[in-house]
Amino acid sequence: MNRSRRLALFLGIVLLSAGCGGKPASHSDPAAEVAASTLTAVGDEAPDFTAELLDGGSFHLAGQRGKVVLVNWWATWCPPCVEEMPHLQEKVWERFRGEDFAMVAVSRAETPEVVGPWIAARGFTFPVALDRERTAYALYASAYIPRSYVIGRDGRILFQSQGYEEAEFGRMVATIESALAAAP
Repeated sequence: MNRSRRLALFLGIVLLSAGCGGKPASHSDPAAEVAASTLTAVGDEAPDFTAELLDGGSFHLAGQRGKVVLVNWWATWCPPCVEEMPHLQEKVWERFRGEDFAMVAVSRAETPEVVGPWIAARGFTFPVALDRERTAYALYASAYIPRSYVIGRDGRILFQSQGYEEAEFGRMVATIESALAAAP
């Protein structure tokens, strides 16, 4: 492959990652861009939403009060999201389900015809919901995925992150563990 084709391929991958949440597209102040797109803060009451589950039911955040909840916003076309999903299955869902814990991975602006087969092909068993019009997502952020929110038993945000990095994912898992260990 010649040099110009490699450069074009590299730039295409960078731009795709930036658009979904790897890093902001502008290089002037990426942290400021992410911060400006984030509409919540740790300590805030998590905005309530209802989303259609792939299995035909619905996930209503307010209905999870009293549990520790992980809400993850993602899309099938987003490389950092795709990288994060197996970790959500193994390090979060398989570890914490069955306790006072709820989790939902909310696909942003996608259809069940796209998301259902994608999830099934990978064997993910955690609850998956759809936010086809991005209305629920718009309560939390205006851009960039993946995004994860750990919500305490009282409905307040304990942890939030944008993008996928192993160290930050580890902090999220530790937050879930601590919240579950605390007395209800």
